[in-house]
Amino acid sequence: MNPPSTPPLRRPAPLPTPRSKMWTVKFVLLLGLMVAIGAFTTDMYLPSLPEVGRDLGAGDAAVQFTITATLIGGALGQFVIGPLSDRYGRRVPAMIGITVHIIASVACLLTYDVMPLIGLRILQGVGNAAAAVVAIAVIRDKLTGPQASAVLSRLMLVIGLAPLLAPSIGGFLANIWNWRAVFVALALYGVGLLVVVWRFLPETLPPARRTGGSPLKVLGSYGALVRDRQFVALALLPGLGMAAVFAYVSASPFVIREDYGLSENQFALLFALNGISMVIGAQINAALVRRFAPVRLLRLALPVSVSLAMVLVVVAALGLGGLPGLLAPLWLMMGVNAFIAPNASASALARHGDRAGAAAALIGVSQFGVAGLVAPLTGLFGTSATSMAVVIAGSMAAALLVLALGTPAYRRGGWRTDAAYQE
Repeated sequence: MNPPSTPPLRRPAPLPTPRSKMWTVKFVLLLGLMVAIGAFTTDMYLPSLPEVGRDLGAGDAAVQFTITATLIGGALGQFVIGPLSDRYGRRVPAMIGITVHIIASVACLLTYDVMPLIGLRILQGVGNAAAAVVAIAVIRDKLTGPQASAVLSRLMLVIGLAPLLAPSIGGFLANIWNWRAVFVALALYGVGLLVVVWRFLPETLPPARRTGGSPLKVLGSYGALVRDRQFVALALLPGLGMAAVFAYVSASPFVIREDYGLSENQFALLFALNGISMVIGAQINAALVRRFAPVRLLRLALPVSVSLAMVLVVVAALGLGGLPGLLAPLWLMMGVNAFIAPNASASALARHGDRAGAAAALIGVSQFGVAGLVAPLTGLFGTSATSMAVVIAGSMAAALLVLALGTPAYRRGGWRTDAAYQE
């Protein structure tokens, strides 16, 4: 009698083609949830920052550094995970990273001192980085140029849920229990995402296309990337844009809640309004990029963003218009800022399709690392609206200089096509 046959293992569904509805809805939702895990890790925790300081007996700067720590961890994680995903494929690094996020979230729940919390937040950032870098690499595995920029912009529909929902969820949970409930929710998010990734994320990098050699040789692929001046310039732009966002993110609980006396729920509502601005900006970009080259949108968006940031500095320094006067230029600037990362990332990735994981990792290192270095300046200079505005304006001015000096965007004919930005 023949033994019963073993049922075949269920394989992940094949990657949908760029034209399929699944690419623009279900699959983008999956990738968006992977990228958004970092944003939820930050934004759910924001309304409780003052309470964390009081509970742990820590100062404002130390508590703000628990936000920065996640960015540092994200930068370190992407630096390692990106090239390893080029070597071992996309699925396994993503699942390992999400598992690290789950473990770190549970450990944050149990800590009673700010220093261990900072260390665990770094570990959380490392885990989040795996999901984010794999999601971006998957896009580059199948798309390039305007198509990639459009899909990256569509991700903002999902990522935008973080500032829309996360602060309200975090504030609600903190009111029921305390700030530790946030880490219970983050652990559950990780568990759900791990199941979805295991079930639905296909392997988009077949063995024939993987980078060979030892892990050290794989890490050496960064050499080719950093020698490419235009790639480095384009990769820096998302980081400088993110620095402006996180200068606002890290300072806003103190500037908006404490200086203007808002409750957790009021703060969450105002925070959500800026999230709506970013979502609207990203969707406008997704529509425009089908008609205009990404670099053309970049060269227009950055000067507008710098101008709005300078208005923000004047309003904050002079106290014009109170809280509405502060929020109006900030809201507009966040919307314009949403043009920067998708277009810069798509242009940078187009130059190095053969090492998409490492390229996506360096872009991610820029986003987390530059933001992690710049955003704490708002705390060092004092948690005021003026210091927040100055850091935002400085970040956007630096981005404009990088685009002007590191790429042909503002040179004669440099804006007409993305050909100069590709291999």
